[in-house]
Amino acid sequence: MSKENFDALKLENQLCFPLYACSKEIIRAYKPFLDEVDLTYTQYITMMVLWDKKEMNVKSLGECLYLDSGTLTPVLKKLESKGYIKRTRSKTDERNLLVSITEEGEALKDKAKVIPEKIGSCVKLSPEDAKELYRLLYLIISNVR
Repeated sequence: MSKENFDALKLENQLCFPLYACSKEIIRAYKPFLDEVDLTYTQYITMMVLWDKKEMNVKSLGECLYLDSGTLTPVLKKLESKGYIKRTRSKTDERNLLVSITEEGEALKDKAKVIPEKIGSCVKLSPEDAKELYRLLYLIISNVR
């Protein structure tokens, strides 16, 4: 039997694993706060973009959230059924589907505004460490893409 080095296959040597585990745990920590406003994490991040932009096309929204249309479409349908958004075809280009926030969706923003502070108390990073982690994560995203 050969004595090849399989260290690269050890879980503790994988950068992707702590990223995966951390993401899973952070989303789990969000759950009780999101339950209070009846949103999933994916619905929440979608609403965050729409609270800021008010209206955008589905393609741009997907790019912003790093979600493909197969993942984003059911999220948008659910948010629309809750009355938080509406989807309409562009008047200038029928192929372009626009998503806009409704009054009900805008009102939800007031209920959700406490979530970042609540989740921030769960993470317990200094502002400097949080800023550095943010920078590094986006560096990884840009390098992988």
